[in-house]
Amino acid sequence: MKTKTKPRLRRCARSFVDCLREFLTPALWKQANSVRMSERRSSRWSTQPLVLVLLLMTWCCGDSQPERFETAKAFCVVCMPKRRRPGQTIQGFQKALAYLPVCVLRVIAGGIRKILASRLGGRWFDHGFIGIGCDGSRGECPRSTELERYLGQSGKKGSAPALWITALVHLRLGVPWAWRLGKGTASERLHLVQMLGLLPKAALLVADAGYFGFDLAWQLVQANVSFLIRMSSNVKLYTQENVVLDRFREGLVYYFPAQKSEHELPLRLRLIRVRAKKKKNDVWLLTNVLESKRLPVAVAATFYRWRWENEGQFRAYKRTLAKVKMMSRTVRLVHREAEGALLSLQLMLAQGALAMPQRKSRDGVEPVCSPRKVLLAIRQELSGMLRRGHAKYFARLQQAQRERRKRKSAKATRVWPRRTPYKPPKPPQLLKLTDKQKALISQAEKTAA
Repeated sequence: MKTKTKPRLRRCARSFVDCLREFLTPALWKQANSVRMSERRSSRWSTQPLVLVLLLMTWCCGDSQPERFETAKAFCVVCMPKRRRPGQTIQGFQKALAYLPVCVLRVIAGGIRKILASRLGGRWFDHGFIGIGCDGSRGECPRSTELERYLGQSGKKGSAPALWITALVHLRLGVPWAWRLGKGTASERLHLVQMLGLLPKAALLVADAGYFGFDLAWQLVQANVSFLIRMSSNVKLYTQENVVLDRFREGLVYYFPAQKSEHELPLRLRLIRVRAKKKKNDVWLLTNVLESKRLPVAVAATFYRWRWENEGQFRAYKRTLAKVKMMSRTVRLVHREAEGALLSLQLMLAQGALAMPQRKSRDGVEPVCSPRKVLLAIRQELSGMLRRGHAKYFARLQQAQRERRKRKSAKATRVWPRRTPYKPPKPPQLLKLTDKQKALISQAEKTAA
């Protein structure tokens, strides 16, 4: 009599190589290799070892690039023993990297996004939305002649050349979603417009007061993107009746274009006030989600509180991965170094997000991975790549959780002499609609009906 055998469960990825292959699949490598159409292709540096060494050099320990290159190359050889070995010198690696199209790295980042979204399932959504935060930061570059000529100065006079990085981050998990690079004087609002096509359908874009302006709000509405943006005193909003700011909680407002704008009709939006302990710290949020049931005030406050994951993502990029200052001295290499570091951060945090247990802790908080602890787990794997015990990597990832203790004091305990003290944005200007504006609105509503 035959006994029924239990169906085999999918084997959970345990080693570091298995976790990498879970995201960097053969289909993704094939797609990235098809995008690389450069005529000058090195026989030693094909797409897969070139990108792998670039990622591993970001994770490795070492005081110099040649030292990290040797560790990354050795691990790459161990991972692919049947493949042809890559080049032996870092000069050859940098020469091959300079001719690698940036679109290859962006194709790999897009593949990681799809795999992560499909594996997370319900953890990808919060209150019916996918919270995506947007913010920018500046990274310093070396003072080489080529970088000073093409990147120029940014900030104060005599400052070093810099790259401006605008990144989209999943607010609940802290995983980078997409990014754009530019000069140190680039516009982060323009970068956001360029990345609108990469947002998921149910995204709720959360941004700070730097993303103001009617033109940006109009482009978000036209792209059917739900947004939640903080307002400041340089924004004028109009209401049907006079409004007392002290009693305002939430309501419909009209956002009119500037005089030099191409658009004539205003936007009908919703203004939310999130009260703080001090009146001057109140947060004023503008959204195109008009239904209070779909986006209550408490939920909007939670999403904006999660926007701190943007700051945490840049802290992990600059401090954890030691990218406060780039090391490359040419324009082509410095862009690929920054793209590779952001891609390695995305892949690193994606592994940590999938490894986190789905059960909540005793205080009801879902665990979130710590970038520092995930990096230490990877470095422990790289340092012991020729030893046994690789199966413990996934167990170490599950324990790489962020600290959740309640703080009794502020994080910033010192006053930095060169840093301007932070001042919260003041509330927007709420004005009453004029008769001409009311007539324009009624005419637009009749035309739309």
